[in-house]
Amino acid sequence: MEKKNRKRYSLLLVMLMLTCLIWNSTLSVKAEGEKKIGESYLTHEEEAEGTTPKKVTRGEDLMTGYSKIRRMGPEKLYAGGSTIASHTVDRIGVAVMVERAKEGATEWDFYESWQKFDENTDNLSSWKQMDVEGDWYYRVRCVHSAGEDVSSSFTDGVFIEKKSILEL
Repeated sequence: MEKKNRKRYSLLLVMLMLTCLIWNSTLSVKAEGEKKIGESYLTHEEEAEGTTPKKVTRGEDLMTGYSKIRRMGPEKLYAGGSTIASHTVDRIGVAVMVERAKEGATEWDFYESWQKFDENTDNLSSWKQMDVEGDWYYRVRCVHSAGEDVSSSFTDGVFIEKKSILEL
């Protein structure tokens, strides 16, 4: 009886190892197939969000920052960012930069930017709905400031399609 249990455990262990090996190789193939420009993946997702790196954000004033982009339909997007301080600060800000690129490009091109500042508060957001040219990937990059601390965040690229002939 003990030999049967050993064989079962050995077989179970081998099956588990094979499953892990197959799953890992599937993930590697997917990662190799995804296209990137810089650190941003090019996606066809509806939205993308980025946050400030935890290692950089550990200042006294800045807790975290977020950047977000959302496809609202053909040739429309929603973009913006938020800055959160760890306490009320004298001055808090967010600078939002929308960038775009075509598939096959090696860098992001500037498209539009704006900034917003406030005083004596612990959070700030700025968002905008935009009409844009279709058939491009768009991403948002933000610079977050709170008191003396500054950090940045960025999203992956989201594909914005062109309007169809029926929508013109």
